[in-house]
Amino acid sequence: MKRKLMFLALAAIGLAGCNGGFKKGAGGLLYEIIKSNSGQAIKEGDFIAINLIQKTDADSVLGSTYENGHAVPLIMLKPRNKGDIYAGLLLLREGDSAVIKTNIDSTMTKGQARPPGMKGKYMVFVIKVEKVIPKGNLSQEVFQGRCNAYVQSLTDAAKKQEPVKIQKYITDNKLKVMQTPSGLYYTITTQGSGAKPVPGDTAVVNYAVKSLAGKVFDTNIKAEAVKAKLPANPMNNAYKPIRFPIGAQGMIKGMDEGVQLLNKGAKATLILPSSLAYGEQGNGQVQPFTSLVFDVELVDIVHPDPNAPKPKPVIPPVQQQRPVKR
Repeated sequence: MKRKLMFLALAAIGLAGCNGGFKKGAGGLLYEIIKSNSGQAIKEGDFIAINLIQKTDADSVLGSTYENGHAVPLIMLKPRNKGDIYAGLLLLREGDSAVIKTNIDSTMTKGQARPPGMKGKYMVFVIKVEKVIPKGNLSQEVFQGRCNAYVQSLTDAAKKQEPVKIQKYITDNKLKVMQTPSGLYYTITTQGSGAKPVPGDTAVVNYAVKSLAGKVFDTNIKAEAVKAKLPANPMNNAYKPIRFPIGAQGMIKGMDEGVQLLNKGAKATLILPSSLAYGEQGNGQVQPFTSLVFDVELVDIVHPDPNAPKPKPVIPPVQQQRPVKR
């Protein structure tokens, strides 16, 4: 269903372009309202929740909220530049669907360079306004309460749908998976050999992480990065396997657990529920209660050197007590 919605939205871009139905706004803004509604108009300071697909007019899709299954909530800000996306949103009402094109160069902050590899003249947004909560004369407390209640409803729906989406992903991809007590699903696609890593070892890993909808967020494999059209990552510019200590803090729980199920040379697909990933908070483009899929290869296992010098214990300085003045 979500893919169908995305297809229809992208088709709307093509139809709008062919029919020349765009109207002009300030700062080179172009917009066409695909479906008009009589809902609440958007004003500065209002709370809105939108679904959108973002792309350039010369590139493929850059991002889509439909992949996460719920709208993005935000407070409507004053436009920073003439013709930016906020200026476009101010033209819409609750229930509206629209295509908005913002001129990439004219909406950038003065002195800011265009991101490397970004082509085309316009940034294109296919938008559906799901909810508007007007600020109006409401006190901040009442307004915030209404916003929080709506966001909580989105969170509750995402939490409820997560296990359903995981099972659908497994079924759709015809995966034969096993599940650990923590809730991690995994399938080993290539068998390795030898012992498995244990806490204290260092895992050397190749990986690609994506959403259940197939969007690749990150990888240290060059072929996967090119295929997914990911921007150059300075942390992975050499596309070398990453190293991380097993059992140490900082690594995603499900990734740490999943790697310990593998022998050297093994490849596997790990399906992490949000409780083993970024949880109810999310992280960057990963929304709350979002399951992740890791394709991993355990390239090597580095065992700790038993002959390495042990760190000397740190002896805290003795503080001399001063006589109590009477």
